[in-house]
Amino acid sequence: MKKQIFKKISLMDLPGQYKEVEKEVLPVVKRVLKSGRYVMGPEVAEFEKNFAKFCHAKYCIGTSSGTESLLLTLMALNIGLGDEVITVPNTFTATAEVIVLVGATPVFCDIDPKTKNMDPKSLKTKITKRTKAVIPVHLHGNPVDLDGIYKLTKSKKIAVIEDAAQAHGARYKGKVIGSHSSEFVCFSFHPVKNLGAFGDAGAVVTKNPKLAEVVRKLSNHGREDHYFHSLVGTTGRLDAIQGAILDVKLKRLNKWIKAKSRWAGYYKKKLSGICRFIETTKSGESAHHVVAVLTSRRDELSVYLKSFGIETGVHYPTPLHIQPAYKFLGYKEGDFPIAEKYAKETLSLPLYAHMKQKDIDLIIEKIRDFYL
Repeated sequence: MKKQIFKKISLMDLPGQYKEVEKEVLPVVKRVLKSGRYVMGPEVAEFEKNFAKFCHAKYCIGTSSGTESLLLTLMALNIGLGDEVITVPNTFTATAEVIVLVGATPVFCDIDPKTKNMDPKSLKTKITKRTKAVIPVHLHGNPVDLDGIYKLTKSKKIAVIEDAAQAHGARYKGKVIGSHSSEFVCFSFHPVKNLGAFGDAGAVVTKNPKLAEVVRKLSNHGREDHYFHSLVGTTGRLDAIQGAILDVKLKRLNKWIKAKSRWAGYYKKKLSGICRFIETTKSGESAHHVVAVLTSRRDELSVYLKSFGIETGVHYPTPLHIQPAYKFLGYKEGDFPIAEKYAKETLSLPLYAHMKQKDIDLIIEKIRDFYL
């Protein structure tokens, strides 16, 4: 009997998204190439203005990556040797590695069992006199309980740096992420994000003019003028080509988020009673960068779906506190049971704005078949 071959359904479809924006993107890229100005420039300034407006923030500084955004904010706050910064273990390594890079110590806390975001109750137990900042992560675009975090940090003058790498367009209490009272909100425009560049890129948004000025200087070698440097900085700037591309795609971002949210809701409705999902934070609206099912049979389900051409992913399979890179911190398996359980159960399903109904229906059908 001939084996049936299924069409591949990718976890993400960047070529498909490119087709949608190709006619608008190519002319702006060509314009930048002809200009000869490839670093910073008017395209970057225009995108910064428009993204700040999108986030309801006063200031936006384009950066070379989401990682660089986080690093620059720690530098701007003068966080370094002897300081502690609290974050969560169920995130990409960039969230913690920037803390190490400035000489500070990452301190992990556990996550909320429902939202899988930073749990204020666990956060409270980790705050010490050495705590200088907290980096909550809006996992999968699901907004963090910001009020719960501010309640603990405000009176102690602990800075809040939101890792919004996956949360472009998410909302908390009706306000878009980027518009709340955190010192900094850091975004990644890695190609797979809801708003993705054609390479690495990022941004920092803030309401504080002094902090914005420091980040901007730091991102450009601490410059006051071309050869006058008032700070020790780095090359953290956003390239002109990426700024131009992002400005084109920004116009479609709300439409894309709406479509992804609709498909995520469809998954949840059709798989209700069969699979568990992360719960959206109270008073929150997720940007649905990722939609993930939670199952104790994660690996079996992934292999099963792959046999039908359905690609899946895991965000993230190994919590940071038990990664070899952070062994020096002295954590061990069992220290953060909720984050560890989540890491063993999460499975990301295909999700993009231009998905076809028949593809999602096939995925749902095969998941139902697996369990039933």
